[in-house]
Amino acid sequence: MGRRRKGDPVDGWVVIDKPLGVSAAGAVNIVRRTLNAAKAGHAGTLDPLATGVLPIALGEATKTVTYLVEATKGYRFTARWGRATATDDAEGEVVEDSDARPDQAAIEAVLPSFIGTIEQVPPAFSAVKIGGRRAYAIARGGGETPVLDARPVRIDAIALARVVDRDRAEFLVSCGKGTYMRALARDIARALGTVGHVVELRRTRVGPFTEDQAISLADFAALGHSAAASGHLLPVETVLDDIPALAMTESEADRLRRGQPVPVIRTVNRERIRDLADGTILCAVQDGKLIAYTRLDGAMVHPVRVLNR
Repeated sequence: MGRRRKGDPVDGWVVIDKPLGVSAAGAVNIVRRTLNAAKAGHAGTLDPLATGVLPIALGEATKTVTYLVEATKGYRFTARWGRATATDDAEGEVVEDSDARPDQAAIEAVLPSFIGTIEQVPPAFSAVKIGGRRAYAIARGGGETPVLDARPVRIDAIALARVVDRDRAEFLVSCGKGTYMRALARDIARALGTVGHVVELRRTRVGPFTEDQAISLADFAALGHSAAASGHLLPVETVLDDIPALAMTESEADRLRRGQPVPVIRTVNRERIRDLADGTILCAVQDGKLIAYTRLDGAMVHPVRVLNR
């Protein structure tokens, strides 16, 4: 007999405003303990030195994390000019100095070159794997600097929010997965003829989750095992706004749960898939509840991930 998982079957999302100095994994553990949830995970790592939106998945919501990781993210960060660090943030040792300081016009002039799909080399201190090892583990081991290849990332928008002072400027960014703000600040500085690093970083959005929905980690933990804590639990379906949904009958839902494909018969569903390519991921919904992710194949949908609800 397998070991029984400890905790209650709690399903849904909690949007935490992560504070400085706490890891994403640490925040997950606090939320899981507060709700006594049997299963929990997060959608997208946030560095201990960063703050902001950290969506935490509980129970069956952990099966939807993959789709949230693909979602657009928003950031606000402050770059410090004239000083490069080993980690591209304020935690690392200074490795290069420059007396050059860009003005507002110069900053605004280079930003368009960072919009779209660009090539970005991740920071040496990052979670990118090299030969099965994390880059940060290699860098912290001493004596070896990890060599990382450039990779394509998507930046939808970047704007100069304000020039704080001669040494610092604040930026707003909307981007796709895998984009490092530390690397972006480093590369903007280089394009401006200086060096730089991130001194403040805040994530403002992950897909449908925004700062307005977030509760501070301390406030959430203070609620304890109470109805008030459960009141911050958002439905599993919250992440699915951008994924087409097909309504299933009870018999169709049962077939999907058994791992069997289902023909798209109902007129309203056929209209929804008419212009979609094979391989498109769709939500299968019964009575307003998500029951499975499915993959379109002609006039059939095949279960990809079934939720036990």
